[in-house]
Amino acid sequence: MGRVCEICGKRPHAGNKISHSHRKTRRVWKPNIQKLLVEIDGKRKRMYVCTQCLKSGKVKRPSQKQESL
Repeated sequence: MGRVCEICGKRPHAGNKISHSHRKTRRVWKPNIQKLLVEIDGKRKRMYVCTQCLKSGKVKRPSQKQESL
């Protein structure tokens, strides 16, 4: 589950690496996935989120203030 964004579904993408001599080898582009604490429906949950979803505001981070029990 580690390399998939739980918000937009972004996952690794495969293609060819092409050298200067035009030799082709397979390679993988991995998305920048972060495991963070997010707030969904008033509940805190750890999720894997890509940085573009985080930057665009699709995910709300909880406030830094901890509630005392």
